[in-house]
Amino acid sequence: MAQSVNSTAVENDHSKPIDDLYEELETSEQGLETDDARGRLERYGPNEIEAEEGVSPWRILLEQYTSALIWVLIVAAAVMAVVGHTIDAAVIGGIVVFITLFGFVQDYRAEQSIAALEELSTTHALVRRDGQKVEIDARNVVPGDVIFVESGDIVPADARIVEESNVRVDEAALTGESAGVSKEGGTVDVATSLAERTNMLYKDTVVERGSGTAVVVATGAETEIGNIASALEAAEDRETPFQTEMDRLGKIIAVGVVGIVAVIAITELVVGETPPLQVFLTAVGVAVSAVPEGLPAVVTLSLALGARRMAEKNALVRRLPIVEALGSVDVICTDKTGTLTEEEMTVQRIVAGRETYEVTGTGYDTDGEFRRNGESVDSERVAEILRCGMLCNNVDIGTREADGETDPSERTYLGDPTEIALFVAAQKAGFDHEELDEAYPRIGEVDFTSARKRMTTLHRTPDGDGDVDGGGDGETIAYMKGAPETVLERCRRELVDGELVELTDDRRAELEAKVEEFAEDALRVMGFAYRPDAPREATEAIETDMVFLGLQGMLDPPRPEVPGAIDACLSAGINIVMITGDNAVTARAVGEEIGLRSTRVVTGPELEELGDEELADIVDDVDIFARTSPDHKTRILQMLQKKGHTVAMTGDGVNDAPAVKNADVGVAMGIRGTDVTEQASDIVLLDDNFATIRDAVHGGRRIFDNVRKFVNYLLSGNGGEVTMIFTGSMAGLGLVITPIQILWINVVTDGAPALSMGVDPAADDIMERDPRPRDEGVITTRIVTSIVGIALFMTVCLLPLFTLNFTGRVIPGYDLTGSLFGWEPAYEPSRELAQTMVFTGFVVMEIVRIQAVRLRYGLGIFSNRWLVLAVVVAIALHLLVLYTPTGQLLFDVEPLGVVHWAQIAVSAGVFATLMAVFVKVQDHYFDRY
Repeated sequence: MAQSVNSTAVENDHSKPIDDLYEELETSEQGLETDDARGRLERYGPNEIEAEEGVSPWRILLEQYTSALIWVLIVAAAVMAVVGHTIDAAVIGGIVVFITLFGFVQDYRAEQSIAALEELSTTHALVRRDGQKVEIDARNVVPGDVIFVESGDIVPADARIVEESNVRVDEAALTGESAGVSKEGGTVDVATSLAERTNMLYKDTVVERGSGTAVVVATGAETEIGNIASALEAAEDRETPFQTEMDRLGKIIAVGVVGIVAVIAITELVVGETPPLQVFLTAVGVAVSAVPEGLPAVVTLSLALGARRMAEKNALVRRLPIVEALGSVDVICTDKTGTLTEEEMTVQRIVAGRETYEVTGTGYDTDGEFRRNGESVDSERVAEILRCGMLCNNVDIGTREADGETDPSERTYLGDPTEIALFVAAQKAGFDHEELDEAYPRIGEVDFTSARKRMTTLHRTPDGDGDVDGGGDGETIAYMKGAPETVLERCRRELVDGELVELTDDRRAELEAKVEEFAEDALRVMGFAYRPDAPREATEAIETDMVFLGLQGMLDPPRPEVPGAIDACLSAGINIVMITGDNAVTARAVGEEIGLRSTRVVTGPELEELGDEELADIVDDVDIFARTSPDHKTRILQMLQKKGHTVAMTGDGVNDAPAVKNADVGVAMGIRGTDVTEQASDIVLLDDNFATIRDAVHGGRRIFDNVRKFVNYLLSGNGGEVTMIFTGSMAGLGLVITPIQILWINVVTDGAPALSMGVDPAADDIMERDPRPRDEGVITTRIVTSIVGIALFMTVCLLPLFTLNFTGRVIPGYDLTGSLFGWEPAYEPSRELAQTMVFTGFVVMEIVRIQAVRLRYGLGIFSNRWLVLAVVVAIALHLLVLYTPTGQLLFDVEPLGVVHWAQIAVSAGVFATLMAVFVKVQDHYFDRY
């Protein structure tokens, strides 16, 4: 393992004078000697992210067999094979194979996040060795190396800038913020957040423009992205509550099977003196009846169907069990840029000619108008400032590549988001960039730099007089844009209603106040000016005696659907927390506009000063965290979880991956997100839209409701089977239903309707309920009473059918029918006939059970056409069993006559009545669900 670079005391490297940094790193502006670099490489290790050895596919496969329910199924299959029921054993075995292979595929894919992180690494770096520039393998870069970067390069390591020329870096992969960051030399305060360290370059970020030299301060695991990789490896794989519940259920069933079989065996062998073979057959029947063979398959397929529906709404589910976990989410921690906002800077206000105008339209849509005091005005009033914004601009229009091919119809803007906003605002006024470039050809440019804070372009004028108002005597014109204070410093006059007027001190104060007003509304403000008689050489000399044109204020606006989505989440008891790298003013303004519960803001530096107890006291009351780092995100998440919340966390950059992986539900952005974050996530938003998270929560709650319904349905059926067999055995009736008949009910006639419940529509109040408690599983006290009650009622209604058709009497030992009605059966009672009656009675009563389970959710029997179809198919298949020679042979059944169906109808009617009363009693004593 490589030594920690920090062991050389290289800490807070952004705040130290460069000479002190050189001394600590034992290097200089001339870089390292080759021998020294070789020694450091041995000491610090290669400049790469060393992932721990991943979990082997075999181990992942074996872990699929740790579930108690899986082993109950395996034992049941083995028992069936031993007693000669090979078909039964094969069906159960097939179910086991399907479940384990599906789980293997999902878990194997989840192990790929570190591999994706490693793929980000660069391959080559330009460094100074022995006083000469040399290109080396980026893995051989060491602390103390002096590196050279230019436009298009991927930064090979964390480094402190020594010299730069107009450097701007895309740090979206690291910080999540889309706007490029201008870099400059010098020092910054020690408490400066990662996103504001303008004198630092970070590994695997991209140089957008400019060039520079820097001294490497950290490599490999000690870089910021390396720290993220370490945090990602340390993140625990969390089981969802549903996975825990299913495993617990399997153990309960396993223990229950052993207990019931033991009781029956002891009773029949000791008390009833039943032959051992009969005891064994009864035990097999109990085991098969107790195991819900169809449950794992139904759960998996239901989750898969739910995931498919969510994918149609732009939420791609990577781990099926997480679908259910969405139903218990009570806090969503979300990014701002691109998730809550358009990620498209938009000019919203303009100051020109001493008037303020509003600009309508959002994003890069060129439809919009200009208004003053709510009234639409002619765009000519703002034409000059918009012309300046389009000419003093390096945006181009290109094509978008999709699936490796360029589509000419997919036009897109290429350039800085701020410049695109100015470009689009000019288009709203009817300016065409090609026509404007032809009329005002650019002949020179004074570049923007972080030190100058302005950009100026030089143009020929169309009429040869060089003046926008036609009054000049030159042939060139200069246009400037930049920070308002920088632009105002270079202006002596102002353009008002086509006239040049003096820019007085009072007017400057008014403009400065207007800039502050815009800034308080979180607008990014730029000033604009021109010089009508500019010299013909593009130097800083042309940036004097300028004429002030005005201000443009822009903002990345909230997505129009987000406020409604926020309101829906709050109504559903889900709190929204914005965690952003942007500044506090912008974050608060966006929070107010989208309707967050509270707009109290805590910044990253403030967060660092809070102890855990202090953070615990306020974390539930803060909805906005600004200027945050990756560590801050994870800390906020873990504190919320410690306080009992189930948290969904969104992310896009590499820095978000640890928090996303640690979250109860990790959500990655599919458009601007990195592969690392996607691999660490549970769900990928294909449209990067917060409203899709709302839809996903709605879908998750719907799926959980449906899972709870069919778990109730299946287990109550299994409970009825166990109770019937147990009661029949204790009454000395022997096996009242055969194992293969039970298997048919569990897998086919119960399985199909249960699966169709997975597509039940959502209850009307699904987004009006509070999230279910974190520790509340699928099976609640109400569902337990439902399972027990249904099982008892089924036994009460079906046992008389068995005794009547087995002995000719309703109750063993009491000839009630003969003594009361003089009834004589018109057929020969037998065990096979009695078992057929119970077998068929179970199938018929499933229709009653289905609606009893669904009614409390406000769903009518015809609200789900797939359920109706499943019931029809189940009954049709059962009729084939009853009335075909093959079915009769395989299932040991006898065809039923009209009198038998009449008995079943009466029994089902009694069962329906009991269930209606029972549900009413449950509604009185329990919550609705």
